[in-house]
Amino acid sequence: MGLVFKDYESSGSGISKHTKKTGASLFFDILGRKFWLLMGINLLYTAFFIPLLLIFAVIRWVTNYAAAYILIGLCVLVFAFTIGPATAGMFKIMRNYLIEKHTYIIRDFFKAFKTNFKKASVIGFLNFLVVLSSYASLNVYPVLAQQLGTKLIYIPMIITLSLALIVFIMNYYIYLMLVATTLSLKNLIKNSFALSFVAMKRNLLTSFITVVTIVIMIVLLLYVTPVFLTIIPIFPAAFLCFVVAFNSYPVIQKYVINPYYTSIGQINPELLDDTDDEEAIFEDMGGKEQPIEKRQKGKGRRIS
Repeated sequence: MGLVFKDYESSGSGISKHTKKTGASLFFDILGRKFWLLMGINLLYTAFFIPLLLIFAVIRWVTNYAAAYILIGLCVLVFAFTIGPATAGMFKIMRNYLIEKHTYIIRDFFKAFKTNFKKASVIGFLNFLVVLSSYASLNVYPVLAQQLGTKLIYIPMIITLSLALIVFIMNYYIYLMLVATTLSLKNLIKNSFALSFVAMKRNLLTSFITVVTIVIMIVLLLYVTPVFLTIIPIFPAAFLCFVVAFNSYPVIQKYVINPYYTSIGQINPELLDDTDDEEAIFEDMGGKEQPIEKRQKGKGRRIS
């Protein structure tokens, strides 16, 4: 077996700076570079679930029923009105990662939290109500159907759950538009509702990944070992947020952001390269150079 050495006497046409990764290769490229940062973001986001955890402490340690109900109500309200701004902060960071914008996690998170607090609080509270309504429908309507002896009661349950599913998909877009645009709350809701139907293929893919991730987490916790509970504070929320942003933000660019810049006669700056070719002194010839052919080997010419 002989040794094979690389041939350095010939070359290809080079690599153009405009060559960009797309699809799965881009997804895993960003995920690989930001993986450990996602854990930190997830940990920061999980801190906003502390009010819900305090409810269990109240139930266990507060014996006065009136005081317990008041404390539980306060914990629920704090969570309902802060989880929205926290989600906006996380989506802000994910958007920055997608457009390759440098990000300071804590600074940018809380800046987005503060800047979008009013709108995000309303969105978060509405989402909380939708979750409660869905949970109530799953527990109330089956009981009513059994008591009344009719399956027609399941119709409002199906309607409620269908609306909840639409709202769930709307969340793929509403927070991203919130941190990327200055749209009013009314237009945020209207646009996210429209995009939940326009980009059905992407929405189904996002939903599939979300469901698979949740199922895997449940299986690990219930059928493998409860030790996997330690993963929850550092992984799933940020990962799913990244998946949502990766699949949904291009849709927002196409249907919301790009049309705006087109209407004012400009180009979306997020789509521009870092350098302007018109002002560049040297032109990047990557992808344009003629390949250098290997020189023919022969006897050298003697100079006497």
